[in-house]
Amino acid sequence: MTIHNMQTTTFDKFGFEQWKEAAVQSLKGKPFDSLITKTIEGIDLQPLYTQESLAKRGQPIRAAKKETGWIVAQQPYATDGQQFIVELKNSIERGNEAIVCDGTKPLHWDASSLAEIARLIEKYPIFITNMKHDNSFLKVFSLVPEMNRSSVNGAISVSGWTIPAGYTNVRTASADMWDAHHKGADAVTELALVLADAANQASQADNISDFADDFFVRFAVDTHFFMEISKFRAFRVLWQAFSSAYGIAEAPYVPIIATTSLRSYSKLDPYVNVLRAGNETFAAVLGGADVITVHPHNIITGPTSSSVRMARNIQLVIKEESHADKIIDPAGGSYFMETLTSELVDKAWTLFLDIQSIGGYDAFINRGQFGKLLEQRRSDVAIGKQPLIGTNVYAELTDTNFTNWEGVQIEGRLAEPFEKLAALQKNRTTRIALLTFGELKDFKPRADFVSGFLATGGMRAEWSPTFDNAQQAVSWLAVEKPNYAIVCATDTLTETVMEQLLVGRPDELIIDAAGKYDSELSGKWLNAGLNGFIFAGQDKVGKLIAINNKLKGGQTNEQA
Repeated sequence: MTIHNMQTTTFDKFGFEQWKEAAVQSLKGKPFDSLITKTIEGIDLQPLYTQESLAKRGQPIRAAKKETGWIVAQQPYATDGQQFIVELKNSIERGNEAIVCDGTKPLHWDASSLAEIARLIEKYPIFITNMKHDNSFLKVFSLVPEMNRSSVNGAISVSGWTIPAGYTNVRTASADMWDAHHKGADAVTELALVLADAANQASQADNISDFADDFFVRFAVDTHFFMEISKFRAFRVLWQAFSSAYGIAEAPYVPIIATTSLRSYSKLDPYVNVLRAGNETFAAVLGGADVITVHPHNIITGPTSSSVRMARNIQLVIKEESHADKIIDPAGGSYFMETLTSELVDKAWTLFLDIQSIGGYDAFINRGQFGKLLEQRRSDVAIGKQPLIGTNVYAELTDTNFTNWEGVQIEGRLAEPFEKLAALQKNRTTRIALLTFGELKDFKPRADFVSGFLATGGMRAEWSPTFDNAQQAVSWLAVEKPNYAIVCATDTLTETVMEQLLVGRPDELIIDAAGKYDSELSGKWLNAGLNGFIFAGQDKVGKLIAINNKLKGGQTNEQA
């Protein structure tokens, strides 16, 4: 091919329909709809977004921040005020840019420590959460000279407490979605509740503009990467609409404080929490958070100096490697992100209006909606629809710290049922055997699946020798005497050996079969003494609880 031909060569243009046709062919019989992901927010995530799909929703969202960058707000974890200051100064020297104080675990503060904090808050912004009005830390605001108080920046949320006069740059009115998030709220619900909470507070304010200037929001950011990015972007659009409804033409800027969620954190394989925190932090960055706090990977059992350092470095690495701190709205322009943001805006505004129609924020909270949302999330985790790496899938049978650290109080963690199951196995000597039949290629897929299934409950299974028939397995069981066994073979082989195996098994042995079978065959085996089945899509928590009940001599209502 000559240079001239190369210069004049053009490429065929293909549209969505041609792409869809090629996608359907690659699915080998599966419907195109199998590529669509349905979210808990009621949004269908499409496999491909185009300019045309965005055009259907109107103009792209321009949800820009006030300025580039964000504040690295690393929380110290200390036992008293003196240690707090030591850790705070250490973190500031290593990249932290703010003072973060969480009142969940009140500390003892002596006069000298409070005086030191009073000097520091004139240099670094301060952010306070989960603090009660009688916490001694709040005395620090009385120690700053009145002439210097306007130099203090930050945002604090303390119910029933009024900040001393002069702190014109410290925001004290907030909508904090931390509790709602961990009780199960999805992105749409969080956004709608922020507006409902803001409306509730605005109705009690003397001046709506003054309230807006004093307002900030705090979101927990979860691992659903693109949804979380869109959540932050959607808030800015919704806030503009909210302000317009109050007659404010140009909405006052509202800072977004982001804190990594603990909803998906787990005590099991806790280093996976580092990946979760990184995912969440980067989503907050791309979504436009103004302040970000990252929780250490082992905060559930108690943070250490190394884990705090790792948490801080997540933000520093993102700044250094991505340069996202140099860009306003880095997610802007993506067909996917613009469309998803627009969908969240529409759904959240509709829900906000519904909440207002039933009596507002308090009325919605009292209706118990969170219980349903949390139950759905736990169900999704139990059946594997929502994976928690290292917990309900790819579980590692390693020594686990099951301690509950008093410095964090959180309900709704999705890993808790699996942690409780794993803790039951800590001092048990139960023997579990996988009875394998046929060739390796015949039983390995099911044996691997069952091993992984049991590992999510802290159970370790050993593979038997490969058997050719039921009698070999019966003889082996008589010698080895396991407490619990699972038949792992193809459907055909399982049907061949099952009846003889159930007749010859030791009386005290509990036997399950890997796989799903028709109701007639299943009923026949269950009547002959089979305990049940293990298969994909099953409620793992329910099944593992039933196994534990059987192994300790309890009764179970399990029928499959």
